[in-house]
Amino acid sequence: MFEKLKEKLSGITKKSKKDIEGSPEEVFVDGWGSKIKESKLDEILWDLKVALLEADVALSVVDEIEEDVRSNLVGKKIDRNYDLEQVIEASLKKAVKKALDIQKIDFDKFVKKSKKPVSVMFVGVNGTGKTTTIAKITHRLRKLNYTCVIAASDTFRAGAIDQLEKHASRLEVKLIKHGKGSDPAAVGYDAVEHATARHKDVVLIDTAGRMQTNKNLMDEMEKIKRVVDPDMIIFVGDALAGNDAVEQAKSFDESVGVDGVILTKIDADAKGGSALSIGHAVGKPVLFVGTGESYDALEEFDPDWMTERLFGE
Repeated sequence: MFEKLKEKLSGITKKSKKDIEGSPEEVFVDGWGSKIKESKLDEILWDLKVALLEADVALSVVDEIEEDVRSNLVGKKIDRNYDLEQVIEASLKKAVKKALDIQKIDFDKFVKKSKKPVSVMFVGVNGTGKTTTIAKITHRLRKLNYTCVIAASDTFRAGAIDQLEKHASRLEVKLIKHGKGSDPAAVGYDAVEHATARHKDVVLIDTAGRMQTNKNLMDEMEKIKRVVDPDMIIFVGDALAGNDAVEQAKSFDESVGVDGVILTKIDADAKGGSALSIGHAVGKPVLFVGTGESYDALEEFDPDWMTERLFGE
């Protein structure tokens, strides 16, 4: 994500260092103490802002990162034999990690401590990999020896029910489904009732994902939430969707409330803007990232790992 920015930083900092040899007061004050002047950061911060916006990072996050970098560097004392590029990059990494590091929820511990059956509702628009993500979470829970039930509450698309049926068969879990066009909330309710009667541990509820601006869809999500009263609602977003995914997350959060985020296709995301923006936009943590198509291609989100990945390291 930051390769171009790092190239710009290298050129800017080399120029600045050359200037220092003739007139150190232009970049620093104090011959010994060496403090970075705010005026010398403007060009660097502008390039930073452009790089972040080009990477589909939401403007609110860009502004926060820019302000953090500025406050970290203005007046910062550095050694006379400094490497300005490394100092700035370290400050940028710190600001990026802060933006990513929203209070973590340990999903596995949450399931372990919650009263059974635990119900988890998945929301998001079509095409994000929501159904596959539910299968991945089911696979993860099965490996932890939990019994699961999947609810096919996306009754808008017959294909979604068929896809879940295949996953349920492979994973050897019960699928609760009704016919196409039936009441999605009723499907979720029946799944929870089934899990309670059969002493199952977790209910995973798929939902429809027509465009997030569709009022009927949001009304449908609200009804499922009201009827099922899920223990956790997870927004599934496509990392390649950039700011669209941010707006989708906001819409679902405003409608039903989102507890956590799962980002799919992170392995194909060269920009990284969604990872920086979605959790920040709704104030909820990213729980997992999808790193491929297999059931095991789901990793717990780690701000340190993501920060290094964004910097191409």
